[in-house]
Amino acid sequence: MQMPSTTSLYTYWNTIRGSRSAPDRRDIDPTRIRDALANTFILELDEHDKFSFRLAGSHLCTSYCRELKGRSFSALWHDRDSDAMETLIRAVTEDHAVALVTFQGSTALQTRVNFETILMPLRHNGSTHTRILGAMTALEEPYWLGVQPVLEQRITGLRLIWPDEISAGDTVREVMSSVVNDVHYAHSAPAALPTTIYGRTARRYAHLAVIDGGRN
Repeated sequence: MQMPSTTSLYTYWNTIRGSRSAPDRRDIDPTRIRDALANTFILELDEHDKFSFRLAGSHLCTSYCRELKGRSFSALWHDRDSDAMETLIRAVTEDHAVALVTFQGSTALQTRVNFETILMPLRHNGSTHTRILGAMTALEEPYWLGVQPVLEQRITGLRLIWPDEISAGDTVREVMSSVVNDVHYAHSAPAALPTTIYGRTARRYAHLAVIDGGRN
């Protein structure tokens, strides 16, 4: 996690969930995430079985030069990344993983900026299938950000974090086979190589890494 807002929100989420796979929506206290609030969002499942913004922070809306509440989150992604994003969302809502994604946003003038976003399961009415808590933060702030709206975004990297030591093999293979930014991913998932990231065991698939287990 590169950005303070990402780390802050993840730490808060992990603290309030306790021994549960995900905290309840009612557990969220905005005053405890003031530093991350402007970059924070909540997604909800809409009538088309896609995720839309239920809430979106002011910095996030500024980056897109529009109010995001009620707009489709799924529609933000390039068509070639839509399958990978849907698989990531299922890993979050069904398997209770945390998805950490970096992506490049581009404007109509083909100016580009890199973002980091995190997606975490959130319980609502007893289910984790209809809400997601997240943050999205620009890794740099070019002078035009907030003037030229981000119109298209492509995944550049991702990690799945499994806070409760859950085996991620099948989900990882499905995600990797869906990520087609690199032509080597187009037909089959790449082989995993063991590695260590920030002192944690992980499996690396080219530039993508999956962190194994660990609640801290």
